[in-house]
Amino acid sequence: MERKGSIVSRANSIGSTSASSVPNTDDEDSDDRPDTIKNDFKDRRRRAHTQAEQKRRDAIKKGYDDLQSIVPTCQQQDPGLGSQKLSKAVVLQKTIDYIQFLHKEKKKQEDDVSTLRKEVMALQIMKSNYEQIVKAHQNNLHEGTDQIPDDMKFSVFQGVMDSLFQTFNASVSVSNFQELSACVFAWIEEHCKPQTLQDMVIRVLHQLKNPLF
Repeated sequence: MERKGSIVSRANSIGSTSASSVPNTDDEDSDDRPDTIKNDFKDRRRRAHTQAEQKRRDAIKKGYDDLQSIVPTCQQQDPGLGSQKLSKAVVLQKTIDYIQFLHKEKKKQEDDVSTLRKEVMALQIMKSNYEQIVKAHQNNLHEGTDQIPDDMKFSVFQGVMDSLFQTFNASVSVSNFQELSACVFAWIEEHCKPQTLQDMVIRVLHQLKNPLF
C-alpha cells in the first residue's frame, strides 16, 4: 500500500509540473492581436496610397500623350533627337507655342472678316449708286424725244479719257522705268477707284447733256 501511494503521489506531482509548464496560448494571442490589426491597417493604407499615386501618374501620362497626339508640332520629330521620345518640358513648350500660334491666326481671321465686311458695305454703296445712275438715265430718256447723235458714245468715251489723262499726266513721272512703273500703279489705285470713275462719268454726262438739252 505504501508503494502504491508513493506512485500516485509521484504521478500527481508529474502531472502538476507538466500542467504548469504548458504555455497559456490564449493570453499570448490576446497580446499580439493589436499589433496584427495595426500592421494590417498600415498595409491597407500603404496599398491605397500606392494605388492613388499610380492613378495620378497614369492620368498625367495620358494628358501628355493626348497633347502629343493633338498638337501638330509634337508629331514633327526634331532631326537632332532622332527616335528619342519628347520630354515633358518639350511637349509643354510646343503646346504653348501652338496655342500662341492659334491666337495669332484667330486675330488674323478676325481682321480678314472685318475687311470683308467693309468691302461688302462698299459694294452695297456702289450698287445703290449704280441704281441711282440707272434711274436717272431712265428719267432722262423720258425728258425728250430728240434723237441723240451717233457720235455721242465717242464723246462720252473721249470725255472720260481726257479726264483720266489729265490725272495721269499730273501724277506719273517718266524719269526712269522703275519710277514710271511705281507711279502708274499708284495712279491706278488713286484715280481708278469705282467711286472716282463713277463721279467722272456723271460729270462728263452732265457736260454733254447741257448742249443737247
